[in-house]
Parts: sequence; C-alpha cells; structure tokens
Amino acid sequence: MRDKTEYMVVEFSRAILLYGIVALSLIGLGMFSFITLEHEGHWLTGMNNQVVWGLPHVFAIFLIIAASGILNIASISSVFNIKIYKPLGRLSALLAICLLTGGLMVLVLDLGRPDRLVVAMTTFNFKSIFAWNIFLYSGFMAVIAIYLWMMFEARYNKFVGKVGAFAFAWRITLTTGTGSIFAFLVAKEAYGALSAPLFIALSLLMGTAIFYKILFWMDRGLGVTLGSEIISRFRKLLIYFIFTVFYITVLAHLTSLYVTKNHDFEFFLLFSENIYTFLFWVGQIGFGTILPLVILYNKKLSKSALGILLASILVILGGFIMLYIIIISGQAYPLDLFPGYNESSTFYDGVISAYTPSIYEVMLGLGGVGISAAIYIFAIMVLDFTPTNLDDKHILEQNQKVTP
Repeated sequence: MRDKTEYMVVEFSRAILLYGIVALSLIGLGMFSFITLEHEGHWLTGMNNQVVWGLPHVFAIFLIIAASGILNIASISSVFNIKIYKPLGRLSALLAICLLTGGLMVLVLDLGRPDRLVVAMTTFNFKSIFAWNIFLYSGFMAVIAIYLWMMFEARYNKFVGKVGAFAFAWRITLTTGTGSIFAFLVAKEAYGALSAPLFIALSLLMGTAIFYKILFWMDRGLGVTLGSEIISRFRKLLIYFIFTVFYITVLAHLTSLYVTKNHDFEFFLLFSENIYTFLFWVGQIGFGTILPLVILYNKKLSKSALGILLASILVILGGFIMLYIIIISGQAYPLDLFPGYNESSTFYDGVISAYTPSIYEVMLGLGGVGISAAIYIFAIMVLDFTPTNLDDKHILEQNQKVTP
C-alpha cells in the first residue's frame, strides 16, 4: 500500500526553541550528575549494598519499555491495517528510537564504568538475560531503521506491512526480555513469572500516553490540527490498556499470595505502613488507574484534548511509580536465605533496606529524558516525520488516497 499522507519538515519556531531549551537543560543536569558521580563515586546516591538498582534504573526501564510500546501506533496501521493511524507511523518509529536511546544512555551512565561497555558487548554469558538484551536492544534499532526506510521510500511502501510485522514481533520479544530480568530472579519474592506480560501491557499503556502528549504538543505548538477522531481513538486505547495493566497486576498479586512463602512480602507491599504501600495504593492505583479512568469516562473531559492529556499525564506518573515499586521494593525486602528461620548479621541480613533517591539520581534520569527529546526535535527539523494535518477531514481524505 502506498502512503499518500502529506508530511513536513518542521521549521524553527518558538515552540521548538522552548522545547529545545528544556531538552538541553535536562541533558546538562544529566551530564553534571554523571561527571560528579564519576569523580566522587556512587556514595552520593541513595543506593547501597542491598538496593543496587536505584532511580536511574527506573528511568532507564521506563524509557525502554515506553520505546517498545510507542511503536504500537505504527504496528496498528501497518500490521493490523487500521488506516487512520497510518499518518502516525513515521512518528511512532522515530519516537521508539528516541526513547530507547535515552533509556540506554541512562543505563550505561549509571553503571559506574561506562568505559567498560565494550567488554559487555564483546564478552557474553548466554545464560544471562542481560546478554540477550544487548542483542534485543541493538536489533530493535536496526529493525526500526529498516522500518522507517520502507515508510520513507515510496517504492518500498508495499513492504511496510511485512517489515512492520517483524518489528511487532521483535518489540514484543524485547519487552519480554526486559520483564524477564525480574521474572528470572527467583531469589526475590517480589518478582514472578508474570513480570514479562505485565511489562508488555505496561509498555503499551506508557507508549500510548507518551505518544498522545507529543500529539497534543504538535497541535498547540506546531499547528498540526488534532481531530476529534484521533482523540477518540487514543481515549479508547488508554482505557483498554489501563484495564489490561490493572488486570495483570491483580493477577500477579493473587498468584503470589497463592504461594505461602510470598505472604510476608505481599503484606509488606500491600498492607504495611511504608512508602511502597503508600505509593502502590495512592500513586499506582489512585492516580495511575482510577483517576485516569474517571477522566476518560467523564462526558465532557473524555471528548476534550486537554482532558485526554491530563489522563495521559496521570497514566505516565502511575506507570513510573509502578516501576519504582517493582524495582526498588523487590530489592529493599530482605532475601529469605534460610526458609523457616530468622537470620541477622552485621551485613543487614533479614533487615528491610532503606533507600532514598538522591538529587544526582534524579538528574541522571532526567538527562535520559532530555536526550530522547533532543533527538526527536533534531529529527523532525531534518526529515519529514510530521504529518501536516490530523483533523478529521484530512484523515479521511488521506485514508482514501492510500492505494495499492
């Protein structure tokens, strides 16, 4: 199918300037944090011998799974042939590259010795899911590059569906690999086999919410009119994915409760007076699930571009909090070294670890967000990723122009 959508190269404007200043400011904060931590050491962070994956890892995994999920918009059009999303295909693939790059940069800079990345990329232990993820992430970049080539080159538009199907399978595998990092950590009661499908569902939700935020900015900042049909479609997608994430979350906790040895951790997470219980019920369930659904089902707000934006922001906040809970609480809760016995030592065995993120971790994570934003701004000013119009009339006309 040949794509007849009209695209444009975005010209420099006030919106681009403001967006660029924000992106560069975030990158500056990230670089300052990285240089400081490299010089002073990771003692400046809130991490310790128990919590070794801190807030930067939350940012990194958030951006990585969002990269996978945001490609879903392109998959809907090219794989499932829903034509109304076709004008968004190029932008979807671009944003996937931007988010994945930002996430991987945070991951590399948080390792403490980024200069040893070459060792990690040339020496593999294929029994480790981390080794497989190196191939999944680099392969994802290559697949998206080919995907974009098929979209940009009119002669190859007929191959978009096949390449898109391969990209769809690859991103599902990538998110499964990321979720499996936690699913395979059998020593941690917090993580289970449902981590992989939960991450897949969460990626779809995060990707949809972030994509809508970009569309709203394009409408208000770049003059790309956003029609009611697109708004309605994204509202439905958000509702579907919110319910999916909520369902798998409930199923994961019920499955964990079925195993007797996990009862203590579930009580610690769900019913104790700690920060993780508060974040779960107030942040993840309250602000990240219930409140967005209230907005999305409200008669007035559900038809408003601003209302869907508010729901998207809440969903992103809830998803980030969810990842924070999964990653941090699972490390903070002590390992059960000797089931049936209590253990204690000078190494804090049997003790719930305290963790408070430092400002340097926040800055490093925001640096990854800034990198993603900067790549996006540069790309849309160089190549025609951006559709000229997304109002209802143009969407219908462009859909009718799509010919074999």
